[in-house]
Amino acid sequence: MTQYHSKPVVQDGRVEWSHEEDAIWRDLVTRQMSVIQDRACDAYLHGLKLLDLPQDRVPQLPEINRVLMETTGWQVEPVPALIDFDRFFNLLGNKRFPVATFLRTREEFDYLQEPDFFHEIFGHCAMLTNPDFAAFTEHYGQLGQAATPKQRGYLARLYWFTVEFGLVREGNQTKIYGGGILSSPGETIYSLESDIAIRGEFDLQTVLRTPYRIDIMQPKYYVIEDLSQLFQISQLNLLKQADLAIEAGLLPPLFEPKEPAHVE
Repeated sequence: MTQYHSKPVVQDGRVEWSHEEDAIWRDLVTRQMSVIQDRACDAYLHGLKLLDLPQDRVPQLPEINRVLMETTGWQVEPVPALIDFDRFFNLLGNKRFPVATFLRTREEFDYLQEPDFFHEIFGHCAMLTNPDFAAFTEHYGQLGQAATPKQRGYLARLYWFTVEFGLVREGNQTKIYGGGILSSPGETIYSLESDIAIRGEFDLQTVLRTPYRIDIMQPKYYVIEDLSQLFQISQLNLLKQADLAIEAGLLPPLFEPKEPAHVE
């Protein structure tokens, strides 16, 4: 497994990407564009059109920020590969979306456990042009700053099953808005077409109590009725909802426990 480190950002907000990284970005975008067109929600596809991401090179942060500022007032913020929860919530609560400035290697082209530049930019930034999604994400960050460590653990499931792995109804179809799905060709298809995956109606208490693993295809997804439901959720007393979920306890997991790594 490659050890990743964020690349430095120079004074004007640009990153010096290599020719190989430009080629990796091109191949990632080309592959993903071929699978999202009939599966991503309209808001995502509209946001992708607004961003107008280059396909032949890695985009620069100022290019993303211009579009986000004009649409919802958000910005992307370069960060190290991993940041703590306090900084994560603080950034979101101030309309700053954290983006690690490293790109996966060819050896980990198909799957990377850490969120890289492709995941954050291609997976998430298009949705940040949508007012309901942007307001939900901002409120989530503000909420996280006020939460206790235990409440944060339960609220993490809300983020996971919405921002990362959320599905939404459009007419009589189910579409994708979660960035964890939209940056993965396998999960883009699996989330909508697998006979094994469960697609349940979004219920806040159920979501808060649903365990998940980050290293597998999700056994269950939650479907909201439309993106305005995210804004409606953000207006609830979510800390109280987290306390109710804590009192009720986690639901049984729908997956096998992860086997511990064996060190030779």
